[in-house]
Amino acid sequence: MTSVGPLAPGDPARLGRYELTGRLGEGGQSVVYLGRREDGTQAAVKLLRDQFSRSPEWRARFEREMRMIGRVAGFCTAQVVEADISGDLPYVVSEYVPGPSLSGLVHERGPRTGTDLDRLAIGTVTALAAIHRAGILHRDFKPSNVLMGPDGPRVIDFGIARVAGAPAAKGSGVVGTPSYMAPEQVTDAELGTGVDMFAWAATMLFAATGRHPFGNDTISAVFHRILHYEPDLSALPESLRGAVASCLAKDPALRPEAQRVLLDLLGGQAVPEDEGPLSTGAHFAGDARVLPLPTPARPGGTDPGGAPPPRTVPPR
Repeated sequence: MTSVGPLAPGDPARLGRYELTGRLGEGGQSVVYLGRREDGTQAAVKLLRDQFSRSPEWRARFEREMRMIGRVAGFCTAQVVEADISGDLPYVVSEYVPGPSLSGLVHERGPRTGTDLDRLAIGTVTALAAIHRAGILHRDFKPSNVLMGPDGPRVIDFGIARVAGAPAAKGSGVVGTPSYMAPEQVTDAELGTGVDMFAWAATMLFAATGRHPFGNDTISAVFHRILHYEPDLSALPESLRGAVASCLAKDPALRPEAQRVLLDLLGGQAVPEDEGPLSTGAHFAGDARVLPLPTPARPGGTDPGGAPPPRTVPPR
Protein backbone atom coordinates (compact mmCIF):
# COMPACT_ATOMS: atom_id res chain seq x y z
CA MET A 1 0.00 0.00 0.00
CA THR A 2 0.98 3.63 -0.44
CA SER A 3 2.93 5.00 2.49
CA VAL A 4 1.06 7.90 4.14
CA GLY A 5 3.06 10.21 6.40
CA PRO A 6 1.69 12.54 9.06
CA LEU A 7 0.76 16.13 8.34
CA ALA A 8 3.54 18.62 9.07
CA PRO A 9 3.17 21.80 11.13
CA GLY A 10 1.67 24.46 8.90
CA ASP A 11 -0.11 22.01 6.62
CA PRO A 12 -3.74 22.90 5.97
CA ALA A 13 -6.36 20.69 7.61
CA ARG A 14 -8.78 20.96 4.68
CA LEU A 15 -8.82 21.99 1.02
CA GLY A 16 -12.25 22.45 -0.50
CA ARG A 17 -14.42 19.41 0.22
CA TYR A 18 -11.47 17.33 1.37
CA GLU A 19 -10.17 16.81 4.88
CA LEU A 20 -6.41 16.20 4.66
CA THR A 21 -5.41 13.08 6.61
CA GLY A 22 -1.71 12.71 5.74
CA ARG A 23 1.08 13.28 3.24
CA LEU A 24 1.52 11.03 0.22
CA GLY A 25 4.65 12.77 -1.06
CA GLU A 26 6.25 16.09 -1.89
CA GLY A 27 8.47 17.74 -4.46
CA GLY A 28 10.17 21.05 -4.93
CA GLN A 29 7.02 22.82 -6.10
CA SER A 30 4.16 20.96 -4.45
CA VAL A 31 2.96 18.65 -1.67
CA VAL A 32 0.54 15.76 -2.25
CA TYR A 33 -1.90 14.92 0.55
CA LEU A 34 -4.34 12.10 1.09
CA GLY A 35 -7.75 13.74 1.21
CA ARG A 36 -11.12 12.37 2.34
CA ARG A 37 -14.59 13.64 1.59
CA GLU A 38 -17.51 13.38 4.03
CA ASP A 39 -18.80 10.32 2.18
CA GLY A 40 -15.45 8.56 2.74
CA THR A 41 -14.15 8.97 -0.82
CA GLN A 42 -10.36 9.30 -0.85
CA ALA A 43 -8.33 11.35 -3.31
CA ALA A 44 -4.81 12.69 -3.85
CA VAL A 45 -4.75 16.46 -3.29
CA LYS A 46 -1.76 18.26 -4.81
CA LEU A 47 -1.10 21.72 -3.33
CA LEU A 48 1.25 24.24 -4.93
CA ARG A 49 3.78 25.47 -2.37
CA ASP A 50 3.23 28.97 -1.01
CA GLN A 51 6.26 30.55 -2.64
CA PHE A 52 5.11 29.33 -6.06
CA SER A 53 1.41 30.06 -5.56
CA ARG A 54 2.25 33.79 -5.58
CA SER A 55 3.74 33.49 -9.08
CA PRO A 56 1.36 33.79 -12.08
CA GLU A 57 3.84 31.74 -14.11
CA TRP A 58 3.74 28.82 -11.67
CA ARG A 59 -0.04 28.98 -11.40
CA ALA A 60 -0.17 28.75 -15.18
CA ARG A 61 2.14 25.70 -15.11
CA PHE A 62 -0.07 24.09 -12.49
CA GLU A 63 -3.14 24.66 -14.63
CA ARG A 64 -1.35 23.29 -17.70
CA GLU A 65 -0.48 20.11 -15.79
CA MET A 66 -4.17 19.65 -14.99
CA ARG A 67 -5.10 20.04 -18.66
CA MET A 68 -2.38 17.60 -19.72
CA ILE A 69 -3.72 14.89 -17.40
CA GLY A 70 -7.21 15.48 -18.76
CA ARG A 71 -6.05 14.67 -22.30
CA VAL A 72 -4.69 11.23 -21.39
CA ALA A 73 -6.74 8.02 -21.33
CA GLY A 74 -7.92 7.27 -17.80
CA PHE A 75 -6.51 3.74 -17.62
CA CYS A 76 -2.89 4.92 -17.54
CA THR A 77 -2.85 7.86 -15.12
CA ALA A 78 -4.63 9.22 -12.06
CA GLN A 79 -7.49 11.31 -13.44
CA VAL A 80 -8.25 14.84 -12.24
CA VAL A 81 -11.45 15.03 -10.16
CA GLU A 82 -11.60 18.76 -9.45
CA ALA A 83 -9.31 21.74 -8.95
CA ASP A 84 -9.07 25.28 -7.63
CA ILE A 85 -6.29 27.15 -9.42
CA SER A 86 -7.47 30.72 -8.77
CA GLY A 87 -7.75 30.64 -4.96
CA ASP A 88 -5.15 31.56 -2.36
CA LEU A 89 -4.17 27.87 -2.09
CA PRO A 90 -4.04 26.44 -5.64
CA TYR A 91 -4.69 22.69 -5.61
CA VAL A 92 -5.66 19.82 -7.88
CA VAL A 93 -7.62 16.77 -6.72
CA SER A 94 -6.86 13.51 -8.52
CA GLU A 95 -7.98 9.91 -8.27
CA TYR A 96 -6.24 8.12 -5.40
CA VAL A 97 -4.22 5.10 -6.55
CA PRO A 98 -3.83 2.74 -3.54
CA GLY A 99 -0.41 1.35 -4.24
CA PRO A 100 3.29 2.17 -3.83
CA SER A 101 5.46 3.82 -6.42
CA LEU A 102 7.74 1.54 -8.42
CA SER A 103 10.73 2.99 -6.58
CA GLY A 104 9.08 2.28 -3.22
CA LEU A 105 8.14 -1.24 -4.25
CA VAL A 106 11.67 -2.08 -5.41
CA HIS A 107 13.25 -0.61 -2.28
CA GLU A 108 10.85 -2.56 -0.07
CA ARG A 109 10.65 -5.90 -1.90
CA GLY A 110 13.66 -5.94 -4.18
CA PRO A 111 14.03 -5.98 -7.98
CA ARG A 112 11.18 -7.20 -10.14
CA THR A 113 11.64 -10.51 -11.95
CA GLY A 114 9.73 -12.96 -14.13
CA THR A 115 6.13 -12.17 -14.95
CA ASP A 116 6.13 -9.20 -12.55
CA LEU A 117 8.77 -7.51 -14.71
CA ASP A 118 7.05 -8.52 -17.96
CA ARG A 119 3.72 -7.08 -16.82
CA LEU A 120 5.39 -3.91 -15.60
CA ALA A 121 7.12 -3.40 -18.95
CA ILE A 122 3.96 -4.01 -20.96
CA GLY A 123 1.76 -1.90 -18.66
CA THR A 124 4.08 1.10 -18.63
CA VAL A 125 4.84 1.10 -22.34
CA THR A 126 1.08 0.86 -23.00
CA ALA A 127 0.64 3.96 -20.83
CA LEU A 128 3.33 5.82 -22.76
CA ALA A 129 1.73 4.81 -26.07
CA ALA A 130 -1.54 6.37 -24.87
CA ILE A 131 0.23 9.48 -23.56
CA HIS A 132 2.02 9.97 -26.88
CA ARG A 133 -1.18 9.28 -28.79
CA ALA A 134 -2.71 12.20 -26.89
CA GLY A 135 0.11 14.34 -28.29
CA ILE A 136 2.01 14.71 -25.02
CA LEU A 137 5.64 14.25 -24.01
CA HIS A 138 5.86 13.35 -20.33
CA ARG A 139 9.56 14.37 -19.97
CA ASP A 140 9.89 13.08 -16.39
CA PHE A 141 9.14 9.35 -16.61
CA LYS A 142 10.96 7.61 -13.73
CA PRO A 143 10.35 4.95 -11.05
CA SER A 144 8.81 7.36 -8.52
CA ASN A 145 6.30 8.54 -11.15
CA VAL A 146 4.94 5.02 -11.74
CA LEU A 147 2.29 4.04 -9.19
CA MET A 148 1.70 0.30 -8.82
CA GLY A 149 -2.09 0.30 -8.58
CA PRO A 150 -4.17 -2.85 -8.04
CA ASP A 151 -5.35 -2.63 -11.66
CA GLY A 152 -1.91 -2.03 -13.14
CA PRO A 153 0.73 0.70 -13.26
CA ARG A 154 -0.32 4.36 -13.55
CA VAL A 155 1.98 7.12 -14.78
CA ILE A 156 1.70 10.34 -12.76
CA ASP A 157 3.20 13.83 -12.43
CA PHE A 158 2.77 15.76 -15.66
CA GLY A 159 4.30 18.89 -14.13
CA ILE A 160 6.87 19.38 -16.89
CA ALA A 161 4.96 17.64 -19.70
CA ARG A 162 4.70 19.40 -23.05
CA VAL A 163 2.60 19.11 -26.18
CA ALA A 164 4.62 17.17 -28.72
CA GLY A 165 6.07 19.39 -31.42
CA ALA A 166 5.55 22.61 -29.44
CA PRO A 167 8.43 25.13 -29.44
CA ALA A 168 8.74 24.67 -25.67
CA ALA A 169 9.47 20.97 -26.13
CA LYS A 170 13.20 21.46 -25.88
CA GLY A 171 15.78 20.62 -23.28
CA SER A 172 16.43 23.67 -21.12
CA GLY A 173 19.01 22.89 -18.49
CA VAL A 174 18.11 20.42 -15.76
CA VAL A 175 14.36 20.03 -16.32
CA GLY A 176 13.58 16.51 -15.19
CA THR A 177 15.36 13.99 -13.01
CA PRO A 178 19.05 13.73 -14.02
CA SER A 179 19.33 9.93 -13.61
CA TYR A 180 16.44 9.40 -16.08
CA MET A 181 17.07 12.16 -18.61
CA ALA A 182 17.75 11.33 -22.25
CA PRO A 183 20.88 12.57 -24.06
CA GLU A 184 18.87 15.20 -25.95
CA GLN A 185 17.67 16.65 -22.65
CA VAL A 186 21.26 16.90 -21.47
CA THR A 187 22.37 18.69 -24.66
CA ASP A 188 19.33 21.01 -24.93
CA ALA A 189 18.27 19.49 -28.26
CA GLU A 190 14.76 19.22 -29.68
CA LEU A 191 12.65 16.66 -27.83
CA GLY A 192 10.35 14.03 -29.27
CA THR A 193 8.71 10.88 -27.98
CA GLY A 194 12.15 9.25 -27.80
CA VAL A 195 12.85 11.18 -24.61
CA ASP A 196 10.19 9.16 -22.79
CA MET A 197 11.29 5.89 -24.38
CA PHE A 198 14.86 6.39 -23.11
CA ALA A 199 13.50 7.05 -19.61
CA TRP A 200 11.22 3.99 -19.90
CA ALA A 201 14.22 1.78 -20.69
CA ALA A 202 16.22 3.22 -17.79
CA THR A 203 13.22 2.64 -15.51
CA MET A 204 12.96 -1.01 -16.59
CA LEU A 205 16.63 -1.46 -15.75
CA PHE A 206 16.03 0.05 -12.32
CA ALA A 207 13.09 -2.31 -11.81
CA ALA A 208 15.25 -5.32 -12.71
CA THR A 209 18.33 -4.33 -10.68
CA GLY A 210 17.30 -1.87 -7.97
CA ARG A 211 20.02 0.50 -9.22
CA HIS A 212 19.87 3.73 -11.23
CA PRO A 213 21.48 2.67 -14.54
CA PHE A 214 23.42 5.92 -14.92
CA GLY A 215 24.13 6.46 -11.23
CA ASN A 216 22.73 8.99 -8.80
CA ASP A 217 25.77 11.00 -7.72
CA THR A 218 26.82 14.39 -9.12
CA ILE A 219 24.86 15.82 -12.03
CA SER A 220 28.00 16.14 -14.15
CA ALA A 221 28.94 12.49 -13.57
CA VAL A 222 25.40 11.28 -14.35
CA PHE A 223 25.25 13.38 -17.52
CA HIS A 224 28.63 12.04 -18.67
CA ARG A 225 27.39 8.47 -18.30
CA ILE A 226 24.11 9.25 -20.10
CA LEU A 227 26.07 10.63 -23.06
CA HIS A 228 28.90 8.05 -23.19
CA TYR A 229 28.11 4.98 -21.10
CA GLU A 230 26.25 1.80 -22.12
CA PRO A 231 24.63 0.20 -19.05
CA ASP A 232 24.77 -3.53 -18.36
CA LEU A 233 21.57 -5.22 -19.57
CA SER A 234 22.39 -8.73 -18.36
CA ALA A 235 19.81 -8.58 -15.54
CA LEU A 236 16.99 -8.34 -18.09
CA PRO A 237 15.32 -11.44 -19.55
CA GLU A 238 15.87 -12.07 -23.24
CA SER A 239 12.23 -11.15 -23.94
CA LEU A 240 12.84 -7.59 -22.73
CA ARG A 241 16.54 -6.99 -23.40
CA GLY A 242 16.23 -6.08 -27.08
CA ALA A 243 13.47 -3.54 -26.50
CA VAL A 244 15.35 -1.85 -23.67
CA ALA A 245 18.58 -1.78 -25.68
CA SER A 246 16.90 -0.12 -28.67
CA CYS A 247 15.28 2.51 -26.45
CA LEU A 248 18.65 3.36 -24.86
CA ALA A 249 20.14 4.41 -28.21
CA LYS A 250 21.98 7.71 -27.81
CA ASP A 251 20.45 8.96 -31.07
CA PRO A 252 16.69 9.50 -30.52
CA ALA A 253 16.04 8.80 -34.21
CA LEU A 254 17.09 5.19 -33.58
CA ARG A 255 14.64 4.60 -30.73
CA PRO A 256 11.31 2.90 -31.52
CA GLU A 257 7.95 4.45 -30.71
CA ALA A 258 6.04 3.15 -27.68
CA GLN A 259 3.48 1.30 -29.80
CA ARG A 260 6.25 -0.42 -31.75
CA VAL A 261 7.78 -1.63 -28.47
CA LEU A 262 4.40 -2.73 -27.17
CA LEU A 263 3.66 -4.85 -30.23
CA ASP A 264 7.15 -6.33 -30.12
CA LEU A 265 6.64 -7.35 -26.49
CA LEU A 266 3.26 -8.82 -27.34
CA GLY A 267 4.53 -10.90 -30.21
CA GLY A 268 6.44 -8.99 -32.85
CA GLN A 269 3.72 -7.73 -35.20
CA ALA A 270 4.81 -4.97 -37.55
CA VAL A 271 3.63 -1.40 -37.14
CA PRO A 272 2.74 0.83 -40.12
CA GLU A 273 4.21 4.28 -40.51
CA ASP A 274 1.56 6.02 -42.59
CA GLU A 275 -0.95 7.37 -40.08
CA GLY A 276 0.46 10.23 -38.05
CA PRO A 277 3.67 10.97 -36.19
CA LEU A 278 2.66 9.57 -32.80
CA SER A 279 0.38 6.64 -33.53
CA THR A 280 -0.45 4.08 -36.17
CA GLY A 281 -3.47 2.62 -37.91
CA ALA A 282 -4.43 -0.96 -38.70
CA HIS A 283 -1.77 -3.10 -40.35
CA PHE A 284 -1.94 -6.44 -42.05
CA ALA A 285 0.08 -9.05 -40.18
CA GLY A 286 -0.25 -12.49 -41.71
CA ASP A 287 -3.93 -13.02 -42.42
CA ALA A 288 -5.33 -10.55 -39.89
CA ARG A 289 -5.30 -6.80 -39.21
CA VAL A 290 -3.60 -5.62 -36.02
CA LEU A 291 -5.68 -2.80 -34.57
CA PRO A 292 -4.07 0.25 -32.95
CA LEU A 293 -4.55 1.49 -29.42
CA PRO A 294 -7.90 3.25 -28.96
CA THR A 295 -7.87 7.01 -29.32
CA PRO A 296 -8.44 8.77 -25.97
CA ALA A 297 -11.86 10.35 -25.61
CA ARG A 298 -10.31 13.78 -25.22
CA PRO A 299 -8.36 15.42 -28.06
CA GLY A 300 -5.23 15.72 -28.31
CA GLY A 301 2.19 -14.04 -30.21
CA THR A 302 1.51 -14.07 -26.37
CA ASP A 303 2.94 -11.91 -23.62
CA PRO A 304 5.33 -13.78 -21.30
CA GLY A 305 3.48 -12.18 -18.39
CA GLY A 306 0.11 -13.54 -19.47
CA ALA A 307 -1.37 -10.42 -21.13
CA PRO A 308 -3.77 -11.06 -24.03
CA PRO A 309 -2.52 -10.68 -27.60
CA PRO A 310 -3.59 -7.70 -29.77
CA ARG A 311 -7.21 -7.84 -30.96
CA THR A 312 -7.48 -8.91 -34.57
CA VAL A 313 -10.20 -8.91 -37.20
CA PRO A 314 -10.31 -10.67 -40.56
CA PRO A 315 -8.93 -8.67 -43.50
CA ARG A 316 -11.34 -6.92 -45.79
